[in-house]
Formats: sequence, structure tokens, C-alpha cells
Amino acid sequence: MEPEDLLRTYEELINRHDFDLLVPLIAADASFWFSEGSYVGLAAIRAAFERTWAELADETYWLDDRHWLARDTDVAACTYRFNWTAMAGAKSISGRGRGTTIVRRSADGWRIVHEHLSPMPQEA
Repeated sequence: MEPEDLLRTYEELINRHDFDLLVPLIAADASFWFSEGSYVGLAAIRAAFERTWAELADETYWLDDRHWLARDTDVAACTYRFNWTAMAGAKSISGRGRGTTIVRRSADGWRIVHEHLSPMPQEA
């Protein structure tokens, strides 16, 4: 699996809301930075994902405008825009933001080592 395949697979599996499916794609020492906090290691990242899934029923997440900034034999970095829709109680909500994912090749293949998601900046 190449970095582009890894990110595409991650995007598909995240919508199943089962963190066990994501574990093979994420490095054990990964760091994820979200608007509400920073999480290091699979246990902390799992807790953040599962908290979000519990709060946002039927969340659907997808990426667009991918731009691979750097790529060599052992590391690659991609920026993108992320989008999501969900139900909060009986209300449909949605959002979008900017993201960066860094992947690193290990003995087991490519793994996500860092993800940073933030809201879109306010337009003037």
C-alpha cells in the first residue's frame, strides 16, 4: 500500500466508526492534533475518536483537495480539506476544515504518524 492508498483507505474506514479497523493504519507512537486537544499514542487517539463518534451519530467524513507536499521512500506529507456531516440529537450538522497527515514507512508498511485537523479560518 502506497501513501495515497493509505490515506484513501483511512478515509473509507473512518466512516465505519470502529477504531479497531484503523489501528493497522496508525503508528503506535502517532500524534493527532484536533481542535479540542492533542493525543499521543493509540489509546489516547482511540478515546478521542470514540468520544466524537458517541457525540455525533451517523457522522460521515471525507477529504478533498489533497495535495502531497513531500514524498520520498520513507515519509510523505499531505494537506487536504476535510468535511463532515452528522446528527446531533434530531438536528443535522456539518463542518469542514483543513488537515495535514504525515505518513512514515515502517517494517509493516506505511502508517500515519501525525494528523492535524483545524477549522477553516474565518473569512473577512
